[in-house]
Amino acid sequence: MSRTRSAHSKVIELAPLLDVLDFERHAGATIVFTNGCFDLLHAGHLGLLETAAAQGDHLIVGLNGDASIQRLKGQDRPVMPFAERALVLAGLESVDWVVGFDEETPLRLIESIQPDVLVKGADWPVERIVGRELVEARGGRVVTAALVEGRSTSRIVERMRSRRIRAIRGRRRSARP
Repeated sequence: MSRTRSAHSKVIELAPLLDVLDFERHAGATIVFTNGCFDLLHAGHLGLLETAAAQGDHLIVGLNGDASIQRLKGQDRPVMPFAERALVLAGLESVDWVVGFDEETPLRLIESIQPDVLVKGADWPVERIVGRELVEARGGRVVTAALVEGRSTSRIVERMRSRRIRAIRGRRRSARP
C-alpha cells in the first residue's frame, strides 16, 4: 500500500524546493506552476488545481502571503491565515508543494522555479499572465484552465456579508417594541 506525503511536508521554503526540483528535472520530470490567494477553497480552485496537475509530473502552488492578499483584496482579507491556507492546499492529492510569496505577483518564484508549464484560470488573458514570457522563452507553455461558473472567493465572502447584514437587520426589526 502506498502512502502519500503529509500536508506539512508539502509546505516548503523556496531554497529547499529548488534543490528538490533539480533532482526531479534530472529525472525528466515536467514541473507545473500555478499561483493564487486560495483564501476559501472552493470548486473553482479544485478545477484549476486538477487541470494544472494534469499538465505534468509535479504541481507547485505559489501562495500569496497574508500581507500580499491585504494589498490585493483589502484589509478584511484573507479570511484564513497563510499557514491554514497552505496546509489545506498541501492536503490535496493534486498538489506536490506549496511555497509562499509576499510580493504582489509571483514573478520572483517563476524566475527561480523555471516551470515547464504555467497555469492560470481562464479569467486571465494570456498576455497578462505574469511569467508567461519567461516560461515561453525557455520553451515551456502557458495553459489557461476553464473556470467553474459563479465560483469565486470574493463572491462567497460577499454572500456571507449580505447574509450577516440581513440577519442583523432581522434581529433589529424583531427587537422593536
